[in-house]
This record gives sequence, structure tokens and C-alpha cells, in this order.
Amino acid sequence: MPSDPAKLVPITSARQIRIGDADAARPSGLPKGDELKKAAKHESKRIRKLQSALYADGRYALLVVLQGRDASGKDGTVEKVFRSVNPMGCEATSFKVPSEIDRKHDFLWRIHQRVPERRMIGIFNRSHYEDVLVTRVHDLVPKKVWSKRFDQINDFEKMLAENSVVILKFFLHVSRDEQRKRLIDRLNDRKKNWKFRAGDLDDRALWSDYEKAYRDAIANCSTSWARWHIVPADDEVARDLLVARKIADTLEALDLRYPRLDPKLKGLKIE
Repeated sequence: MPSDPAKLVPITSARQIRIGDADAARPSGLPKGDELKKAAKHESKRIRKLQSALYADGRYALLVVLQGRDASGKDGTVEKVFRSVNPMGCEATSFKVPSEIDRKHDFLWRIHQRVPERRMIGIFNRSHYEDVLVTRVHDLVPKKVWSKRFDQINDFEKMLAENSVVILKFFLHVSRDEQRKRLIDRLNDRKKNWKFRAGDLDDRALWSDYEKAYRDAIANCSTSWARWHIVPADDEVARDLLVARKIADTLEALDLRYPRLDPKLKGLKIE
């Protein structure tokens, strides 16, 4: 049977890592136009219903990691996919350049502080993977340092998984041409000017270096307890559908349960 185009396939082998420009296009077989938008909204509403059960159940936390090049749509994914969730049960963290205090600790120190507690959904907009991407491409630390971090990340994520944190990692894959269009849009749209930074162009000039870094990070850190998923992100609505569907399916598979009423409270009269 043909695979469902709305379902992302987790990375289990380096041979699956396809991040050329053509791989960023909207997958064939997905609905188009209003039907695509309707499907994406449906999955977002599924997340809302399942989030309520996750919060009440209290046995698990869900950590969603979003990585991608500049203008790949990380902010947009947070906004659209989680549009319906109850903010009481969701926390989003955007990891910027490490502070002076952060640099005095190991690279995972600031990350661990933002891991969601059980019953919560935590969203990382960029994450600990910056320390095997940016630090590598810009030669901020030697290879002997960043190369060891793959194993350190795997051990860290395994510890989280063994403590009931369900981890979903998404690489939002945008093509070079689409990134160019979005960066130009940021320059021309006053509502998006604030997102543009000169460093975006510096990173764009290092496209091939980042591609190698992403490929290695995905290949080395897509484990059975924390798989990577490559999301074609040139089409924003398709991106949202794919991410939301995976999140909703993952929550549904947890067999979440609402706690039963304490037997002592049955028949309680409230005046």
C-alpha cells in the first residue's frame, strides 16, 4: 500500500537523510488550497483535545524540538500548529546566543532547565543542537569538542526519555531559493523587518557547511528514543500539517487517561 503523504517518516538510517533543494517541496499527494488548510487546522484541534488528556493524565511530558535554517518557519510552526492549545499546559523556549552565565556551565545546562515537567508540552525553537551546528560551522569550538557532543546529546535525551519525556525532533527543511524569497520579504515588510539580521546572510553564504552539519547531527542523533523527522518546509501550510499530524498521532499513541474519581467522593452532596 502507498504511504500516507501526511505522515512523516522518522529517520532510522543515514540513507534517509535527503536535504537537497528538491526535498523541501510540498510532498505530492497532499490536498491543496483550502483542503490543505482545513486538514492542518483539523490536526491542530486534535492536539488541543489530546493536550487536555496529557495534562490531566500527568504521566508524560512532550518535548517538541524545532531546528532549521533561518526563515525555515520555526516561529510560524509554533504559531500555527499550537494555535489551539491551552497556554496553561504549553511552554515555548527560544534559545538565543548563550549568556555569560550559560558559558560558565556545560552546553546542556541551560537546556535542561527548560525541559517540560510532566503533563506539559514544551517547545524548543532552536535547541541544544545549535552546539553541534553553529559552533561547528563558525569554528567556535574545535572538532574534538563538538564531535563528542553527539554522544552527550544522545545520553541526555535518553535520560529524559527514561523519565517520561516524549521527544519529537523536527528539521524544517527550506530550499535555498525559498529562503531567499523569505529573507527579501523580511526586508520589504515592515511587520517582519525586526526578524532580519545581518548574520542571516553570513549563514546563507555557508549553506553547504550547514548542510553537512545538519546531516551529521541528524545521522548521529536520530535514536530509537528521540527520532529526527525531516519536514519539507517550502509550503508553509503543508509544513504545519505534517508537524501537527505527527504530534497528534504521538499523543494519541500514549493512551492518555483521565484520572478516575476518588471512590470516597462518589455520591458527595454539594449544598
